[in-house]
Amino acid sequence: MTMPRSVEDILKHADALAKRFEDYEPEAGDERDPDAARALRQAVTARSDAERAIRDAVGQARQAGMSWALIGSLIGTSGEAARQRYGQTHKSRR
Repeated sequence: MTMPRSVEDILKHADALAKRFEDYEPEAGDERDPDAARALRQAVTARSDAERAIRDAVGQARQAGMSWALIGSLIGTSGEAARQRYGQTHKSRR
C-alpha cells in the first residue's frame, strides 16, 4: 500500500507534469496517419452494414421457408452455426 501524498507533493508532481507538457516537442513517430484511421473506420462501417444485410437476408430466407442447413451453406458456415448466430435475431424481429 502506498502512503498518502501531501498537498505539497501533489503540487510538485503537477508542476513537473506541466513542465513536461510545455517542453514537449512532437516527433515524426508521434503523428498518426489520418488516412489509415479513416480507412479503418470505413471498413468497420462496411462490415457493420454487411452484417445488417446478412441478418436481414437470413430473416427473409427463414420467412420463405429456407432451412438453416441451406442458409449456413450459402453464408459459408454450418446450419447450426447460422442458427446460433442469426436465429435469435430472427425470432426477436417477428
